[in-house]
Amino acid sequence: MTLQHKLNPDVEVMGILNVTPDSFSDGGKFNRFDSALAQAEQMAIEGASIIDIGGESTRPGAAEVSLQEELERTVPVIEQLSSQIDVRISIDTSKPQVMREAVNAGATLINDVRALQLPGALEIAASSNADVCLMHMQGQPRTMQDAPRYEDLLKDIMAFFRQRVTACEKAGIPRTKLILDPGFGFGKALEHNYEILGQLDYFDELQLPLLIGLSRKSMIGNLLNRSVEQRLAGSLSGALIAALQGAKILRVHDVKETVDALNVLKKTIQLI
Repeated sequence: MTLQHKLNPDVEVMGILNVTPDSFSDGGKFNRFDSALAQAEQMAIEGASIIDIGGESTRPGAAEVSLQEELERTVPVIEQLSSQIDVRISIDTSKPQVMREAVNAGATLINDVRALQLPGALEIAASSNADVCLMHMQGQPRTMQDAPRYEDLLKDIMAFFRQRVTACEKAGIPRTKLILDPGFGFGKALEHNYEILGQLDYFDELQLPLLIGLSRKSMIGNLLNRSVEQRLAGSLSGALIAALQGAKILRVHDVKETVDALNVLKKTIQLI
């Protein structure tokens, strides 16, 4: 019996760079300009091909951040990094104005937990020519984990994706620019998260790349009874399970460890 897989040979690692004081895992570590640049450079050295920069925490209960503050946190970092390191820059935001300024500063991917649903987001994304990641979220960040419920989990997420993909195409965003993220931890109970993780191939019929972000999340901590700092093994397990099902991008805090794990997996598969 051989290992069954759909490993994407071009699977990429996206390094998370939260330039915020309150993100769930590393809030406050990289919200100074110099520390943010150093962390991005380190992740690039370790093998990240994308750096995802976020200026507003979307953890459950997180406070909203003003437009000006989010711009001040993210745009200078993007401007510097886009000329300093040879990786793609992603902006993690839902605000259309932040999308526009980030792309002008050098970002080439818009990663939106609200899937371009805020007024003006579709239009700005379309005019930017950037790639777009559409994430599924039930509810809003402040309340999304208050007893999430679904009629049919996978069908509900699929219906959402179909609706947002159609909206993007109507707005002039080519399908080739789109990436999908099922939104682990965003309006999902523990069992929901693992049901999705075990059936990522359900979304294959859309023929769009998947971005998977479960690094250090509560779906790991609650299952294993581990604090945020103790979730590396669980995060790596989830990343490899996603990679074996064809995920295109793995969004992670621990770049070096994820790249190492992927390299072991790739070598094993090459020799089967």
